[in-house]
Amino acid sequence: MNLLELDNVCFSYPDGSVGLNGCSLAIQRGTRNALIGANGSGKTTLFQHCNGLLRPQSGRLRYAGAALDYSRGGLRQLRSQVGMVFQNPDHQLFSASVQEDVSFGPINLGLDEATVRRRVSEALYAVGMADCAERAVHNLSFGQKKRVCIAGVLAMQPELLVLDEPMAGLDHRMRTEFLAVLDGLHAQGITLLLATHDIDFAYRWADRIHLMAAGQCAASLDATDLAEKGDALSALGLSLPTVVELHRRLAAQGLLAKRPAPRTHAELLALLDSTNHAKDETCR
Repeated sequence: MNLLELDNVCFSYPDGSVGLNGCSLAIQRGTRNALIGANGSGKTTLFQHCNGLLRPQSGRLRYAGAALDYSRGGLRQLRSQVGMVFQNPDHQLFSASVQEDVSFGPINLGLDEATVRRRVSEALYAVGMADCAERAVHNLSFGQKKRVCIAGVLAMQPELLVLDEPMAGLDHRMRTEFLAVLDGLHAQGITLLLATHDIDFAYRWADRIHLMAAGQCAASLDATDLAEKGDALSALGLSLPTVVELHRRLAAQGLLAKRPAPRTHAELLALLDSTNHAKDETCR
């Protein structure tokens, strides 16, 4: 079942630049989705439509099968279901302490104090920041600020989490920790949609990959099918994932069978090990 659908959505900014140009996209409930495209391809504009920050000039959006309601109450309901995490956490954090910032959304939903406290506690625990509730936001690291942003969204108990370039500015350790948070949220049933320039990451992490170009979704496909879409990627100025290229070269040299390409380097190494083991057994 599709949770969010864009149907031929168009949007242009006041200066005449085109954000979306007949963009159609479907996000299936319970999936991990990666949106890939060059700067200016429309990714951020699309995201701002997902929770009503921008409104289509033509076309329509549907959430859980119903057309978006842009009334004040409709937008409040939508934003409790679709959480948005911006690329720069400093654009999203504005309270003095972590607890105050994460509390902001639930308080504005009109929830009672006990419910707000429970939601804040659960959200901070989910992102590994339970011990930082009383810390000043300005004393947090960049990666910690991103986690607090997610916690603030989680406290609204969304069904869909939209993240704009969430890996930007994170080192390897922080990326690993951040991905563990995302995978934990997905395991809880939250649908994920994130923008990235990293085709290797998208290939190994996502269930579905959506390719953006010139304000349109040029293709949507299962991540497992990406290895066969070299032409489509090339047309968008993208290359195949590194692990796919390595697998093809090894297969061309007869070192691996031409089976479906692995999605991670660990899987590729396991294939090499099993192939070498099989050859050793044959030679005995």
